Amino acid sequence: MTPRILAITALGLGLWGAAALERPLRRVPISLPMVYVALGWILFSLPLGLPVLDPVGNESHTFAAEVLTEFIVIVSLVGAGLAIDRRFSVPAWGQVWPLLAVTMPLSVAAVAVAGWWGLGLAPASAILLGAALSPTDPVLARNVQVGPPGESERDDVRFDLTVEAGANDGLAFPFTYLAIAAAGATGLGPWLAEWAAVDLLWRVAAGVAVGFAVGRVGGWYVFEQSEETGDDTDDDTNEGLVVMGTLLAAYGLAEIVAGYGFLAVFVGAVAARQREADSEYHAASHHFADQVERVVLIAMLLGFGGLLASGVLDALTWPAAILGLAVLLVVRPLAGMAGMFRSALPWAGRGAVAFLGVRGMGTLYYLAYGQTHATFEGADVLWATASFTILASIVLHGMTAQPIMRWLDRHDAKAVPESERSAEVRL
Repeated sequence: MTPRILAITALGLGLWGAAALERPLRRVPISLPMVYVALGWILFSLPLGLPVLDPVGNESHTFAAEVLTEFIVIVSLVGAGLAIDRRFSVPAWGQVWPLLAVTMPLSVAAVAVAGWWGLGLAPASAILLGAALSPTDPVLARNVQVGPPGESERDDVRFDLTVEAGANDGLAFPFTYLAIAAAGATGLGPWLAEWAAVDLLWRVAAGVAVGFAVGRVGGWYVFEQSEETGDDTDDDTNEGLVVMGTLLAAYGLAEIVAGYGFLAVFVGAVAARQREADSEYHAASHHFADQVERVVLIAMLLGFGGLLASGVLDALTWPAAILGLAVLLVVRPLAGMAGMFRSALPWAGRGAVAFLGVRGMGTLYYLAYGQTHATFEGADVLWATASFTILASIVLHGMTAQPIMRWLDRHDAKAVPESERSAEVRL
C-alpha cells in the first residue's frame, strides 16, 4: 500500500469516525480535535512510509501548510458569519469592539516582547510570533461559537467569541505584515509609515468594503434576482454553491485590491446573512459550509498530529513551553479581561470570553505565510512554540470549554441582563 492510498483511507475512516464520535464525545471532557491529533501522531509514528512533515526546512511543505490552512480558515469564516443571527448595529455589537481594539494589540505586544526578551528572538521573528499566537481561531473555536442560523436564545459569550474569531483573523494580518517589513529593515524609517498607511489602514478598509459589497450583491442575487428569473432558491443543491462561490470571490477580489481577504469573507458572510435574516436559505448554506469545514478539519488535525510526530517540537525549549502556556493562561485572559472591562456581561461571562481564546489553524497559516514572504531567524523555534501552544490549547480548551459553558448556563451568566442591554456600549 502506497502512502497516498494509506492517507486517503485514513481520511475516509476519519470522516466516518467523526460522525460516529460526535454524540459520545459530548458526554466526556474530550474534544474531537484531541482525538484526531492523537490519531495523526500515532499514524505518522508508525513505519508506514508516510512523509516527514517539515514546514521549517522544506519550502514545498511550508507552501502546502499555507494553502491548506488558508482554505480551512476561509470556510470557517463563512460558517461563522452565516451563523450570526444578531442584526448589525454599533450598540448591538458594541461589546465586541474592545476585543479587537484592545485585546488583540495587547496580546500581540505581550507575546512579541516575551519572545524577544524570553526566547532571544530577533524583533521581526518576535512580532511574527505575536501576530500568529494572538488571534482566536475560527476553526478550533467552533465549539464555543454561536450555533446554526435561527437559534433564538441570546448567548453573548458565544456571540463575542464568534465575532472576535471572525474579525481578528483579518486584523492579525497587519502585524504579520509588520513582521515581514521588519525582517528586511535595518532600523526605523519610512517603511513604518508605509506599513501604517497601507497594511493597517488601506488593507483593513478594502477588506471590509469588498466584503460588504460582495455580500450585499450575493444577497440581492439570491433573494431578488433569482426570484425574478424563476430560479428556485429552495433547491438544496444550490445554496452552498452560491454562497461559497460568492464568498470565495470576496476573498479573491479583496486580495486583488490589496485588502485582507479573511476580513472580506467574514464581513461578506455577515452582510449576506443580514439579508432576509429569517430565510431557511441561510441554514442550508451554513450546513453546506459546516460539512466542507469538517472534511478539511479532519485532514488538518491528522496532519497536525503528523507534524508533531515529524519532530516540529524538537526545537522546543523550557522558556518556549512556558511562553506557550503563558499565552493561554496569562496573556489572553488578562488581555481579554482588559477588553471586556466595560462590558455589560456578568463577570463570569467576561471571564469565559477572556479564557476561551482558542489557538489553532490560523496560527499555522500566519507562520507559513510569513515564512514564504520573508526570512525569519529562529524559524524552528517559532514553529515549535506555536505548535506546542496549539497542542496545549486543544487539550486545555477541549477539556474545559463545555463544562464552562454548562456552568454559565446554570448560573445564567452567558447573556447581558435585559436591564443592561441599552447600555451595551460603554465607551
